[in-house]
Amino acid sequence: MKKVSGFHVVVTFLFFFSLIAGCSSPYAPAPQILPAHIQKIAIRPFVNNTTQYGLEEKLMLKVVDEFVRDGRLVITNNEEEADGVLVGEINRYILQPLTYDQNLVTKQYKLWILLNVYFIDKKDNVTLWSEPNLEGIEIFYDATEPGGQTEEEVREMIWENLSRDIVKRTFEGFGSVSGASEKKIPK
Repeated sequence: MKKVSGFHVVVTFLFFFSLIAGCSSPYAPAPQILPAHIQKIAIRPFVNNTTQYGLEEKLMLKVVDEFVRDGRLVITNNEEEADGVLVGEINRYILQPLTYDQNLVTKQYKLWILLNVYFIDKKDNVTLWSEPNLEGIEIFYDATEPGGQTEEEVREMIWENLSRDIVKRTFEGFGSVSGASEKKIPK
């Protein structure tokens, strides 16, 4: 029987350790940063393709507030002055009953809102990013239940979350927003 030296044991251990360590490293794509020439953005009024009145105005106000709060870009009302343009449309608004009491009165709901959002670089005339089917979902109890909320209160929560996601998507790039979105950057 052949005797194995301590040196060979150490080399073998280091080889397997480095192999395992290399396999456990998570894949992290290179960050895609907003081009430096984009200093001013315009936010087009959102389009509302639902039957719910006034959704587009409230969402747009929340998005503008979030960009102002962030402070990295100047917001302008004139697209001619802007270096980039944010465009969005609300496509679905679904209020779904989830649970009922013994009298078949709804106790719990799920509010689901889907939108398409994209960002245009005006200098290069290209779409920098698009988020089709960006979703906002909240499950809540009816306002008559303990701890319940009104539909309007829940919509405000969704607008807050979506506006943060849109700002995050603008600055942090591909893969930074989760949901039903098919994350992509057009060719």
